Amino acid sequence: MVEVLYFAWVRERIGKARESVETNAATVADLVAELRAREPRYEAAFADTSALRVALDQELSEFDAALSGVREVAFFPPMTGG
Repeated sequence: MVEVLYFAWVRERIGKARESVETNAATVADLVAELRAREPRYEAAFADTSALRVALDQELSEFDAALSGVREVAFFPPMTGG
């Protein structure tokens, strides 16, 4: 079980800020594939992963990162500042 957090427009498209997900995914990309298969709102949120960033247990990571031992996965758009 992993806690999945959604921020900004990802949250808006999915309609929730967080959820506990039972998964057998080995990597973040595998988890995204599982989520996209759920229903159209997930498909819309994850249609272009190049427009997303991911953090594993609050540390920036990549979509090919392993999920073994990870408790929290957060998806969010790139941050801009100024």
